Amino acid sequence: MSKTTTSAASADRDTAGAPDELGELGAAGAQLSTAPLDDTAGPTPGPGMPALGVIGWIRWFWRQLTSMRVALLLLLLLSLGAIPGSLIPQQGTDELKVQDFKDTHTTLGPIYEKLGLFHVYSSVWFSAIYILLFVSLIGCIVPRTWQFVGQLRGRPPAAPKRLTRLPAYTTWRTEATPDEVHEAAQRLLKQRRFRSHQVGGSVAAEKGYLREAGNLAFHIALIVLLLAFAAGQLFKSEGGKLIMEGDGFSNTLTQYDDFKSGSLFDTDELAPFSFKLDRFEGSYEMSGPERGTARTYKAHVTYSEGAHGPEKKKAIEVNKPLEVDGSKVYLIGHGYAPTVTVRDGKGKVVQRVSVPLLPIDSMGTATGAIKILDGYRNKDGKKEQLGFNAFFVPTFAGEGNGQMFSQFPAPFNPRLALSAYHGSLGVDSGVPQNVYQLDTRKMTKFKDAKGELLKKRLKIGETMKLPNGAGSITFEKELKQWATFQISQEPGSSWALGGAIAAIAGLAGSLFIQRRRVWVRATAGADGVTVVEMAGLGRSESAKVPEELGALAAQLHGQAPSAPDADPDPEPDADPAADADADAESAEAKTDPEADTPSDPDPTPDVVPAEGAEK
Repeated sequence: MSKTTTSAASADRDTAGAPDELGELGAAGAQLSTAPLDDTAGPTPGPGMPALGVIGWIRWFWRQLTSMRVALLLLLLLSLGAIPGSLIPQQGTDELKVQDFKDTHTTLGPIYEKLGLFHVYSSVWFSAIYILLFVSLIGCIVPRTWQFVGQLRGRPPAAPKRLTRLPAYTTWRTEATPDEVHEAAQRLLKQRRFRSHQVGGSVAAEKGYLREAGNLAFHIALIVLLLAFAAGQLFKSEGGKLIMEGDGFSNTLTQYDDFKSGSLFDTDELAPFSFKLDRFEGSYEMSGPERGTARTYKAHVTYSEGAHGPEKKKAIEVNKPLEVDGSKVYLIGHGYAPTVTVRDGKGKVVQRVSVPLLPIDSMGTATGAIKILDGYRNKDGKKEQLGFNAFFVPTFAGEGNGQMFSQFPAPFNPRLALSAYHGSLGVDSGVPQNVYQLDTRKMTKFKDAKGELLKKRLKIGETMKLPNGAGSITFEKELKQWATFQISQEPGSSWALGGAIAAIAGLAGSLFIQRRRVWVRATAGADGVTVVEMAGLGRSESAKVPEELGALAAQLHGQAPSAPDADPDPEPDADPAADADADAESAEAKTDPEADTPSDPDPTPDVVPAEGAEK
């Protein structure tokens, strides 16, 4: 009768196994993992033994640094260290916010300054973590890579002496010769993409090398990410520019409203290009819960590469930047620039200007300042400067309908509210000013008939007259739009994206691919019938090993089927004396309740536990 045995042992019996099994598995179990041996602890010097010494301590420190647990710890510290850089204002990003934080938090400010929390990514402690993580990853990868290459160049080891010790095992008897079984097994395993060869009277096969390849790819991808991050921080540049319709921009340092770059960036490396904002196109949802949400949001520009490149048209949209010579131009904002005409007391036009105002809500409500620096003279003929606080709404709700806030982002019913001052704007003091705010410390209010600050809400075409013949300001019909752009050079962005994709792919491979080995041994029995044994060993506990071995055994069994059982009926010309002995044994079996039952003619194999398995 043929017998089939299958068992699934625990993970503790994977490659290490119990101590008494190590000798049985030998190289088959010990060489399954390509990970370096963990000898970080090392032997503890006994009494009277010499200390480690300088070289010993250096080796110990290197083994600790290049261990996987230290690499994971450093990666965690790097993630935690980046949190203050996101929550606390950084000096390289916004100097004004840093100064405001210091002025507001007189106790925390000096502490943060000493800890380097205002410049996290260039601080000593963050750089130390970054460099140690980099070295640790390289120290992990190099030995694993060499060991993995050695495994790829080698072949699976011969089968252990006792295959029944392995987690998955099956056996049956067949009339096929051992060579026929081995050839069929090797052909089958190669069809299933196993690396196989015949060694030591058995077929050894292995599969799942991509598990360790994925592990190495994940670690290499982390190094690529670190290098890309470093390159991005050191060589990046980023600036912003507000451009009104009809105006242009040239990619030079003086053209930016604000600009910041990495410590190794050279302003001569700015890509030579220019563009002009032809018009801004915006449409919005008219009704429903998403009323006012942008449906069309485009900046139509004309750009050219180099100093004398041909002009090209492009529509810049959100997340669809203009890419020119390694630089990307992003559309990040939009607003309105009301056009006003200022006249002096004699009716002479002092200035006609379109002033961009900054939106304060999603419906286009905007504030700003209108500053008249030159050309104005008061009624006495003396030179003065004018300043107006401006408040603009593209769609006014109407008189008596609450505060002056826009009801819709499109200019359906625009209003411009102004309050007037005269005097000195303080632009010659040497102190930098915000162009969207009015400094009234050296200015005098224009007063109305009640003696209060002169204010007026203007429709398109209306004029606010200044008192005592000081002039006027008119809200013109021309209402321009503006757009803000961010121009960035990020040399490491493509490498960072590739590293992130490779890290995800490598991690998925290391988690879901199972490395396993299969052995097939066929030996001729004393009765001339071949005994076939199959066993499998997995890298880690997985139900796939017994299932896969069962599927392989079923296919191999089809090519080398079980040998039929011997016929229990005697031959016609049998010896009469033997027949008499058989009749006696049969009669005895009928009266003996503990006698064995006759053999079951059903050819289905019996399933019994493997040696050492739980019963």
